Amino acid sequence: MACFTVPLAEGLIVTALKNTKLFVHKDNKLISDSKSTNNSSINVPTFKEKLGILEKMLYGGSFLLAIEHIYHGEVVLYPPFFTALKSPEETSVMLHEMATVGVGMALIVTLAWGMGCLFHSLIKKTRSKIAGSKIAHVNAGAL
Repeated sequence: MACFTVPLAEGLIVTALKNTKLFVHKDNKLISDSKSTNNSSINVPTFKEKLGILEKMLYGGSFLLAIEHIYHGEVVLYPPFFTALKSPEETSVMLHEMATVGVGMALIVTLAWGMGCLFHSLIKKTRSKIAGSKIAHVNAGAL
């Protein structure tokens, strides 16, 4: 009924945090990858940009769920907006759904985002180790 409001609220909190001065970084310039053989440049995402990905995931999921709830008539475009607010029994069911399903969805989305960030950093570390070992191997062969 209103489970989409919990990820939406988390998205609003992430937006507010992202726009604070907590995540002010230096310019995110292209960093030259000196260890690579083709001198390519890579763009290293800051934590603020990673928060932007979480923000988009939360807003996108909430929007799609809101559309689904509108389609099924659980959300209407006139007050009280949630059809469950018409009776106290339905309101308690709605709050229970928000506490279980809504919180669960928000946690799963945040966990998936965190695992994606972890996976990205592990790949980045592995690539730098591989590039470092190739340079060491080339330097040892030159001697």
